[in-house]
Amino acid sequence: MKTFPALRSLLSLALLNVCLLTVRAHSPAEEMAEAARNFLASLTTEQQAKASFEWKDGERQNWHFIPKPRKGLPLKELTPAQRPLAHALLGSGLSQRGYLKATTIISLEQILHELEQGTGGRMVRDPELYYVSVFGKPGAKDAWGWRVEGHHLALNFTIVKGQHIAVTPSFFGSNPAEVRSGPRKGLRVLAAEEDIARKLVQSLSEEQKKIAIYTNTAPSDIITGTNRNVQLLKPDGLAMNKLTKQQAEMLWDLVQEYVRRNRAEVADKDLEKIQNAGLDKVYFAWAGSVEPGKGHYYRIQGPTFLMEYDNTQNNANHIHAVWRDLQNDFGEDLLKKHYEQHPH
Repeated sequence: MKTFPALRSLLSLALLNVCLLTVRAHSPAEEMAEAARNFLASLTTEQQAKASFEWKDGERQNWHFIPKPRKGLPLKELTPAQRPLAHALLGSGLSQRGYLKATTIISLEQILHELEQGTGGRMVRDPELYYVSVFGKPGAKDAWGWRVEGHHLALNFTIVKGQHIAVTPSFFGSNPAEVRSGPRKGLRVLAAEEDIARKLVQSLSEEQKKIAIYTNTAPSDIITGTNRNVQLLKPDGLAMNKLTKQQAEMLWDLVQEYVRRNRAEVADKDLEKIQNAGLDKVYFAWAGSVEPGKGHYYRIQGPTFLMEYDNTQNNANHIHAVWRDLQNDFGEDLLKKHYEQHPH
């Protein structure tokens, strides 16, 4: 059985970052900038050319989540001394929960590699084909950003004026959604994203279901895909203010499951933004079966955000889940305000 060098150090790196993430000495923007500078400083000239992009390079908004050739510097080309610095950058933006989800998603490539051996599959499954990219100059003066991306993981961070941070598009996926054989049997990386939503939809009254479940057939993937610009989807679904107190708490828990993948200081501000826009304007919609093991889809959306989840592929054992900010993907709203105040 083939193994990948990255996996031998993945668990130790995860444990290291869990410890590091419990102590936050500086602001999120400061820590991200320091982590990015440390990472870039460790690279050779050739590596820096792959990892570094001009701030205005269109590549910054060229995101996707399927296994295909990417720009950036892959983990495969990092030395053992450089790898922890790449993980430190990843950890600077995520919570413990988010970091463990991200690194476990990366590790699933090993499982896919083993499952697909001898099946004639053409996809390259490799936990070292995750790419790190830095856009602009990390610091407090100018806008800059960073990205970690590969199969089923697309994390985009934009930092403006050394203090304002945008974290979307944010994509987490899982194939398999549940590992059903081997030593990791039973592993479900995105279990909460599925279980809370199903518990919510199953708790609905028949009248509520008529509004929330808009079709018995789930779409084959998230509807917005990797569209550069997204808008609210129709039909809206069931409004939060039409839920019971217990149901509304479940829906809010589900929203937090997406947002709190990022570090607490950043997540708190994003949750406040969602609340300020009006929780009565947050809607939940479901498509497909409400039974485990069958294809299903849901979305949560409000005036400022959209979250989509789809589990239909590979016999409903393959999750795609994305969080988009309708105003501020790639920091667009932050940048607009910045340029209005400081013309460039």
